[in-house]
Amino acid sequence: MQRRRLFAGARVRDLRRRLALPQAAMAARLGVSVSYLSQIENEERPLTPPVLIALTREFPDHWRDVDSDDDTTELVRAIDAATDSSIAADPLDPAAVQRGVEKHPALARRMVALHDAWRRSQAQLRVLDDKIESGAGSGGALPWEEVRDWFQAEGNYIDPIDRAAEALAESFDHPRALEERLRGRHGIAIEEARDDDTRLSRFDADHRRLILGSVIPPESRAFLLAHRLALLEFRDEIRAVSADSGLASPAARELLSLGLANYAAGALLMPYTRYRDAALDLRHDIDRLRQRFGASFEQACHRLSTLQRPGAQGIPFFFCRVDMAGNITKRHSATPLEFARFGGACPLWLVHEAVAIPDRILTQLAEMPDGARYVMMAKGLVKPSASFDRPPRRYAVALGCEEVHAPGFVYADTLRPGGVATPIGTSCRICPRRDCDQRAFPPAAGELRIDPDERAPVPYRF
Repeated sequence: MQRRRLFAGARVRDLRRRLALPQAAMAARLGVSVSYLSQIENEERPLTPPVLIALTREFPDHWRDVDSDDDTTELVRAIDAATDSSIAADPLDPAAVQRGVEKHPALARRMVALHDAWRRSQAQLRVLDDKIESGAGSGGALPWEEVRDWFQAEGNYIDPIDRAAEALAESFDHPRALEERLRGRHGIAIEEARDDDTRLSRFDADHRRLILGSVIPPESRAFLLAHRLALLEFRDEIRAVSADSGLASPAARELLSLGLANYAAGALLMPYTRYRDAALDLRHDIDRLRQRFGASFEQACHRLSTLQRPGAQGIPFFFCRVDMAGNITKRHSATPLEFARFGGACPLWLVHEAVAIPDRILTQLAEMPDGARYVMMAKGLVKPSASFDRPPRRYAVALGCEEVHAPGFVYADTLRPGGVATPIGTSCRICPRRDCDQRAFPPAAGELRIDPDERAPVPYRF
């Protein structure tokens, strides 16, 4: 049967612009020339099966159901299985896979099923690694782990709350609008805490008073105001999302409600459309973004990891926060990157160095064991305490994206595109790298080989 000609140049062009990809970067990712891509975008050429496959494979969250009359999805899954670089075998040529799918569909489906099962086993291995690292027993995940995993499963974007916050934020026309709405609409007085009160904020519901810490910086003050307003304005939305979350324990649902209020506060201070457009315009320069929106460095980074609204996605970023002991206390990812959920993150990851060097931005080009490459930045931060007898909080935040998005990420300008990357992993327990001098312990499934006559940085092979 004759395949119909599919023209979708406007959609391709819109996708490229949303992701801040130059034509050269998009063409390279699709495996076509710049002139060929330009002809597609100008509706001069239809989408051929190879280009459609590349679009579906490279942008699965952005490019779905574009051609429901053929078997593109099955073919993409087969190519994904046959070319997975994390499997120790030579990848198959996509054209050969396409011929195999056409001539031996049952064999292709079996290959895809085996690949899916292998991926699930790797995911289970990561869960086991997390349980070992966190010391969790058979009692199931702790409430805060449930909430963190729920946000991850949602892609760290909560549509009804984000849209409600954006609509309210667009009605604010001056810097003190948060305070005025709390006072005028909800009858809440804003007061300053005593010097000896070390709490960030306290809400006195009986007397309708919000008491804010006396030493918090302006961006933290704004966030606390936005958080209290979100709890009041978006009560119904938060309640509905929490009720539909499927979280098992009441404690987890309560923590989720607080997390959703925090999410809404960030969306109030950094409304989706304005923030996404500014981020693309400024090439995700965090210092310029935080100055424009009155946010902290961490808040500005965190918000970038949430910009995944269907049809208006930003660059897919991962974001995390790491403390002085290497514990990952926040993690959100819109990328395929997997990193340790607790301690034990790869020591070659620059975020560990950043913790010890506050207020300096470090950059890194890193490569995972599966061949995926990421450009990333990290910065050490210090939050001062209210008194000498309380040590300040020290930690680092990291933000990164896949290397293909480097042209839209200002911090990648310090790195050489396609250059030598630092080989990092998730954690030593599940990292397959055999030649890492920083390995802390062997992989769980590795068979140790020890040679007493050979001395190396790591005293074993596997």
